[in-house]
Amino acid sequence: MKISRTYAPRTLSALSTLGQQITVERRRRGWTQAALAERAGVSPTTLLSIEKGSPKAAIGTVFEVAGLLGIPLVGASDPAARQMLEERLAILPQRVHQPKTEFDDDF
Repeated sequence: MKISRTYAPRTLSALSTLGQQITVERRRRGWTQAALAERAGVSPTTLLSIEKGSPKAAIGTVFEVAGLLGIPLVGASDPAARQMLEERLAILPQRVHQPKTEFDDDF
C-alpha cells in the first residue's frame, strides 16, 4: 500500500521556482531536455518532472541538474555562508534528547 504524501504550499512553491529556473537556464543555453537529461544521467521523463517541480524527484538529482546549469545551490558556493553554518553547528549539541520526565500539570 502506497502512502499519499502532502507537501506544504511553500515547499511546492520552492520546487516550482527551482524547476522554472532549470527550464529557463536550459533554454538559455539552447539545450534540449534530452541533451540535459543525458548530461545529468537521468531519463527525459525525470528531467521533465524536475522542470515541473515534482516533489517526487530525488533531491540529489535535482541539485545535480541545477549544478550542471550553474544555478546556485543553497549557499553551497558562498564560503561565508558555509563558514557561518559550520560555526553554528560547532556550538550546538551533537544530539537532541527528549525530556525524560513527564510533567504532571493537571490541577
